[in-house]
Amino acid sequence: MEVQSRQQVRQTRRRQRWLRILFAIAFVLAAAVAALEWAIDRQNIAALEKPLPAATVIYDEHGRVASKLAAANTEEVPIERVPNHFLQAIVATEDQRFYEHNGVDYWGILRAVWRNIRAGAWVEGGSTITQQLAKNVFLTNEKTLARKWNEWLIAQKMERTYSKKEILEMYINRIYFGAGAWGVASAAKTYFGKDVSELTLSESAMLAGLVKAPSALSPLRHYDKAIARRNVVLSLMKEQGYIDDQEWIAAKNEHIAIRQEPKRDPYAGKYPYYVDELIREAMTRYGLTQSDVLSGGLRIYTELDPDMQQALEAVYADDSLFPSSPDDVPVQSGAVLLDPKTGGVKALVGGRGRHVFRGFNRATELRRQPGSALKPLAVYTPALEQGYGPFSPLKDEPLDFGGYRPQNYNHTYRGTVTMYEAVIHSLNVPAVWLLNEIGLDKGMDALHRFGLPLEKEDRQLGIALGGMSRGVSPLEMAEAYAVFASDGVRPDGHLITKIVDAYGRKVAEWKPQRTIVTSEKVAQQMTLLLQGVIREGTGKRAAIPGRELAGKTGSTEMTVPGIDGVKDQWMVGYTPQLVGALWLGYDRPDRKHYLTTTSGETAAVIFRRIMEKALAGQPAVRFSLPLVKQEERGRKKRGQRAPEPAPSKVKEKKEKPHPPGHEKGKNKKEKKEKKHGKRHGGKHE
Repeated sequence: MEVQSRQQVRQTRRRQRWLRILFAIAFVLAAAVAALEWAIDRQNIAALEKPLPAATVIYDEHGRVASKLAAANTEEVPIERVPNHFLQAIVATEDQRFYEHNGVDYWGILRAVWRNIRAGAWVEGGSTITQQLAKNVFLTNEKTLARKWNEWLIAQKMERTYSKKEILEMYINRIYFGAGAWGVASAAKTYFGKDVSELTLSESAMLAGLVKAPSALSPLRHYDKAIARRNVVLSLMKEQGYIDDQEWIAAKNEHIAIRQEPKRDPYAGKYPYYVDELIREAMTRYGLTQSDVLSGGLRIYTELDPDMQQALEAVYADDSLFPSSPDDVPVQSGAVLLDPKTGGVKALVGGRGRHVFRGFNRATELRRQPGSALKPLAVYTPALEQGYGPFSPLKDEPLDFGGYRPQNYNHTYRGTVTMYEAVIHSLNVPAVWLLNEIGLDKGMDALHRFGLPLEKEDRQLGIALGGMSRGVSPLEMAEAYAVFASDGVRPDGHLITKIVDAYGRKVAEWKPQRTIVTSEKVAQQMTLLLQGVIREGTGKRAAIPGRELAGKTGSTEMTVPGIDGVKDQWMVGYTPQLVGALWLGYDRPDRKHYLTTTSGETAAVIFRRIMEKALAGQPAVRFSLPLVKQEERGRKKRGQRAPEPAPSKVKEKKEKPHPPGHEKGKNKKEKKEKKHGKRHGGKHE
């Protein structure tokens, strides 16, 4: 009896334990369901009630409307105006069980997984029409579990709030069909030039097929691919019973006439080059697509200064400032104006002549050798960091660096010059000699810190004179020279400060990034040297009466035998509140197309006009160089006069310097000189 009693007690305890476990499980499940219901209920889907996105609006630095992108092509229509065969084509292609699931098709997900496994690649997705609508309106395209979870919650809320008919209507009015067309009504007009109610079965199938990849399947550019995709959609419609064999055959055989509108610039607003770069920055820095920017109804806030932009455009519209050409190929140019403290791009122009939407932007995409404009960055800044001073003596005599023999542009030499004299007269030999003295590594390191793009081939003494294999853009040079105007700190050049979507959500925001490049003292010493360039050196014609300006000219010679001319001209300069960089030259220099003036004669004059107009009405600000003045006072107290002695030479292992293209062989010397001539940088100043 006692044994039986103990067994009953154990059985009772087991039952009680299982009951407690089951109760706990039930409680957890109930809590999970309640939490899930709460999460679904709190999803805000009010944006679905808002009008479709309008044109993207661009705001200037003051928050005022500056320009508009009028490429947004949207038109909302009631579902009753849309042919039934188009709705069937969409459901057959995008969501076969649309009328059966509650927002998420779990069978469809399993089917897609199985097909992807069999194909060994991602060939099919499991998102429903409801999920696609949720993603398009509320979420990004990132492929994360968090995004999928939010998509699931929003889809559940939508299914509980709207009928299937309402969801389908919102979907067909919000999906992108390519060519700037949002919604089926806009797509019908864009591709076929007709009202949506007039779409044939074949046309409807083609439009439904575009949803998968609007650009890759566009009938405007890939007609055969669009037709093949249309046939896939028609086959799906036949398999699912929406059309019979006769309708399928007739639709497949129907020839579709695509409306070929004349190409027009999709940007009809103001400041086209600035907007071009804005689009590129939104795509490369913030991951948006061109369609997002052109047709997303965004609000984009920028660093644009309308007065400076208009001033820059006015200068570029004045042909009398630019060299004439022997034919109808114009001398081209690109320029940037940048705030040295923030890195905000205040204005830019990327070319002369007719603007082409998102064409080549010479202010930001150009890659040309900077010539002597690189000397302050590659040579003089690192030399000052090593203990040289603005009046240290430098060698200026014919020298041979392992077969590389740099020459001054006028083929004259002074024996010894101060750094100040070498900079203001843009002498080549002292720059190369000094880079060799401090070590090539120091120069390359400095260029890296200045943020300039370098190639392996650039590691040669010719870099002292701006000899680069690829080159730089005006924007990159403006960012680099901003270091001197901001006491050694390089700002992050940018146009966009913030992007807000059509529903008021912040899509992107600029985060300030400032890189310490050199010390305050060195930056101020460089400003002292570069002020001399403007006062009494190669940049005299850039001087602005009543304003303090520092800067450097640069040019590169033509390498065509028998041609004594210039390929590139540069002028980079700054006041305490604004940095400007200008490039001038032909896109494709040759025997007929080259410049015959020096950068000091032409680029400097254009630069002066740009800075005069851009700063009109703004107070003239003086450079504050307290560390330089303090050192000068100390030198005077000691009775020391310039030039000061050069620092003791740092002992380090030096590799034998070779010019670009150093080769062995029968004509070794000739090859060296020819290679170097292509990249030595400065010729005329």
